[in-house]
Amino acid sequence: MKILLLYPNNPDTFWSFRHALKFISKKACYPPLGLLTVAAMLPESWEKRLVDMNTQTLSDKELQWADYVFLSAMTIQRDSVKKLLTRCRQLGVCTVAGGPLFTTSPAEFDDVDHLVLNEAEITLPPFLEDLQRGHARHLYTSECRAELKDTPVPLWELIDAKKYAAMNIQYSRGCPFDCEFCDITALFGRVPRTKTTEQLLEELESLYVAGWRGGVFFVDDNFIGDRKKLKNDILPALIQWMTSRGHPFSFITEASINLADDEELLEMMVTAGFEEVFIGIETPSEEGHQESGKEQNKNRDLLDCVKRIQKSGLQVQAGFIVGFDSDSPTIFERQIRFIQESGIATAMVGMLTALSGTKLYQRLVREGRMLEDASGNNTSIATNFVPKMKMEVLVNGYRTIIDTIYAPKNYYRRVITFLKDYQPLQRGGIHLKPGYLGALFKSMLILGFLGKERFQYWKLFFWSLFRRPRLFPTAITLAIYGFHFRKIAEKISYSPR
Repeated sequence: MKILLLYPNNPDTFWSFRHALKFISKKACYPPLGLLTVAAMLPESWEKRLVDMNTQTLSDKELQWADYVFLSAMTIQRDSVKKLLTRCRQLGVCTVAGGPLFTTSPAEFDDVDHLVLNEAEITLPPFLEDLQRGHARHLYTSECRAELKDTPVPLWELIDAKKYAAMNIQYSRGCPFDCEFCDITALFGRVPRTKTTEQLLEELESLYVAGWRGGVFFVDDNFIGDRKKLKNDILPALIQWMTSRGHPFSFITEASINLADDEELLEMMVTAGFEEVFIGIETPSEEGHQESGKEQNKNRDLLDCVKRIQKSGLQVQAGFIVGFDSDSPTIFERQIRFIQESGIATAMVGMLTALSGTKLYQRLVREGRMLEDASGNNTSIATNFVPKMKMEVLVNGYRTIIDTIYAPKNYYRRVITFLKDYQPLQRGGIHLKPGYLGALFKSMLILGFLGKERFQYWKLFFWSLFRRPRLFPTAITLAIYGFHFRKIAEKISYSPR
């Protein structure tokens, strides 16, 4: 068999970091981890190639080479997927598809030859058996949850790692919380399932042996879902492994706000090499958390929690939402005030949308308020249901938030607020990552001389250089992030509804 694993194009969105990647001459943030893992589940004798359309173009010759094309995608990649399926049909290439987009919307992709849905550890083996017997079915699905001990090490040799800003691995699936708007529990359940310590270290070792040095994103939906195992087993082993290898990686992950409650866990994560964490803060409104079932965010001082995490040595990235039924027109100014006071530079603010399979989606269907499927773009001027707030008020308020928090004056002020209190763990002198010296000079040219943020850039440049010199690389990185966010904000601001 000749198998072409194909990852569709990601549009230019908040999380694409497309405008920032140009500073470090990278094509994409992360490789397609799902496809690399699926590739490792295929028979060793099969020929395998991978084309990530975010890093290279796809030729008809490559499609015609393949006996089967395997696709995986997220909702945001829907348009690219449909174009690819059209190309495959025109060339007579058989298609096999799985992943979040196809699992949540299988009826939309009935033209795919074989839909292998849910978790590949469960549904891929019977498909492969039927394929080799010559009678593969159209649909493979299962309500069973996979044991992650069966998940193989991704086939890193299928990618050119130099094209990516960071690598990614997965330690766990699932989240113990059940927020109304989130589809994670529908896809992966509420009981966190984890890999063994040996598996995790084997995956990290495979990246190390492959020559990777730099950022590694733990793509877990909630890394601290099983805190006991983390503290007793995973993190001690991770600390030992990182120390023995000379700390080759820096880690990023996602976690819930109750991370702030566990000082020991925070300290262990920082010691292990974690530098950034994404947290779903959503809203400063207690009513919004009550409405959405965001139990972990209720009855707490969210601003204080953010500050505690930052002071521990972790940079907080966060998601925010407007458009809850309980939101009043005051929510827009409250969101702006919270984001500015928190010093959260990477603040993704989106309008509430109802994802297929969520409790929110089901409720809105019952209430007759659903309009269309979600686009998957967290920062678009759109919601796919009828909100309680007047649409014009919601759209204008959302635009006000985006225009305000990513205006250079406010963004750079927020960065300095963060850097004043940020106390990362120091290991020796300043270590610039590969390509970052070039990024510094590009930032000086593009941001310092040509950009709208010229004054703010040089103010941050010299402030960090003389007041917090160890944080100078972080300051420049955040300045580059801000350039990307401003470009996205401008696109949002001028886009039609």
